[in-house]
Amino acid sequence: MIVISVVTALALLALVTQAGIVAVQRAHPPQGRMIEVDGATLHVVDIGPRDSGMPIVMLHGASSNLEAMRRPLGDLLAKDHRIILIDRPGHGWSTRARRQDSTPGIQARMVDEALGKLGIDRAVFVVHSWSGALGTRIALDHAGRVAGLVMLAPVTHPWRGGVGRYNEIIATPVIGPLLAYTVTLPLGYFVAEAGARSVFLPQTMPNGFVKDSATPLLLRPREFIANAYDLVTLKEAVAAQAPRYAEILAPVTIIAGEPDKTVSTNIHARPFAAMVPNAKLIVLPDLGHMVQNAVPDLVKAEIETMIRHIVPAQAAAD
Repeated sequence: MIVISVVTALALLALVTQAGIVAVQRAHPPQGRMIEVDGATLHVVDIGPRDSGMPIVMLHGASSNLEAMRRPLGDLLAKDHRIILIDRPGHGWSTRARRQDSTPGIQARMVDEALGKLGIDRAVFVVHSWSGALGTRIALDHAGRVAGLVMLAPVTHPWRGGVGRYNEIIATPVIGPLLAYTVTLPLGYFVAEAGARSVFLPQTMPNGFVKDSATPLLLRPREFIANAYDLVTLKEAVAAQAPRYAEILAPVTIIAGEPDKTVSTNIHARPFAAMVPNAKLIVLPDLGHMVQNAVPDLVKAEIETMIRHIVPAQAAAD
């Protein structure tokens, strides 16, 4: 009887999950175009004037999608600049063929290929959190694509500890998918808001953020599993690439907060800035992890300052 009850409960949860997937995807449909690259299909939103000079590519962190970069920062920048927002492989409406394609190196190659298909030769990259590792990897492996790099609360170095026991479980074969396709979505509805609020601290999460940022898309099984793989493989990936950071010659601006409890500024931003020749580090007191939401005007000003310096330097080189 116990076995039958467990199987019945899992079957019911699986049905609830499938219904939830349909509801979430109807509530948050894709907003851009799909670009096929080797090993993935990337969802890309291209906004702002096309003839505005240097384009800006925005890459989101873990447990999110491109909407986390679009509102408010991307929309603010799009008034004067061409903005390319990309759902990372496996996130939002982007898919990837292999869950194991989770490292910054692999995803850097995919993003570079997509930008080539869009006809974007060089751009300023704006990256948040997990994508700090991705932005640096693009600058290392595809340096010609990177005119400049603006990093918001970036992950760059290995850290003590893990990434949460639940991520390790979800990334475990058999057990992880079983949980993801039964429990994750129903449970996630109850904890998503509280989890998002904790990332904003000490700032207050804006009203409606979870809905406006399409955060519920994360609760879909295939994305939840992809996110877990991204997180459990990240430490080893940054440990491997960190010794190369001095090779990054593009201008870099890092904006981070002193009390950020999600990504430590002392472990990541400060050591990274010390290694990179053309780095500018801005550390703000009382700034949490969601830099693009807390100080969008400052981020916009730093991006535009970087572009103003890049364009004359590029003209002189030509």
